[in-house]
Amino acid sequence: MLKDKVAIITGGTRGIGLETVKVFKENHAEVVLFGSKEESVAKAIETLKAENIMVEGYYPDLNNPEEVKDTIKKVYDKYGHIDILVNNAGISAKESIDNTSYEDFTKIMDININAMFNVTKEVIPYMKQKGGVILNTSSMVSIYGQPSGIGYPTSKFAVNGFTKSLSRELAPFNIRVNAVAPGITKTDMVASLPEEMIAPLVKTIPLGRIGEPRDIANAFLFLASDLASYITGVVLSVDGAARS
Repeated sequence: MLKDKVAIITGGTRGIGLETVKVFKENHAEVVLFGSKEESVAKAIETLKAENIMVEGYYPDLNNPEEVKDTIKKVYDKYGHIDILVNNAGISAKESIDNTSYEDFTKIMDININAMFNVTKEVIPYMKQKGGVILNTSSMVSIYGQPSGIGYPTSKFAVNGFTKSLSRELAPFNIRVNAVAPGITKTDMVASLPEEMIAPLVKTIPLGRIGEPRDIANAFLFLASDLASYITGVVLSVDGAARS
């Protein structure tokens, strides 16, 4: 489904990002993963190599525009084109607003929104040459909110606005922009949340289970592929019909 495509996946060293790397590779894309640290990138590459999956990895500071620009240029110079960007890097939050400092809130915005802006901005000039696909990781809480950790749903509401607005701006260049809004999914991020926050939510899932990273990766695959060639500006919920 992605033969001859070059994809960059941020937050590609674990969870949904790592699974998306695998699914894209299974569908014959060239994949470059971005991670936050040299060691996490190296570990992910070794994990993939053990499964006979060969990828390239970088660890730019996504909040440093010059580092991002230089790294994306390296990818372009090597492959000659960039067709798909998956903005998956992000962090969550669970503290009440009383226990959330300005610095805590700003950190979430930097990683979940500003980093997405930086990477997307640098990829667009290359995509304008022949079109492309930009995919963003949203969340079910971007629709329903959550009872604490105000910074996380706030950032994901912003992801949705970014997605819908940019899709309109870039449509004339044949660049599609969509987002995937996962429900509760078996990732490290969810594992860090308290059981009392997760258990009541699981009961709201009509399909009767928590999502797997591959469920989300498959949604990214569909939206990245030509099967979704007339879909842009969409926030696709992948949550087992959970409603909170």
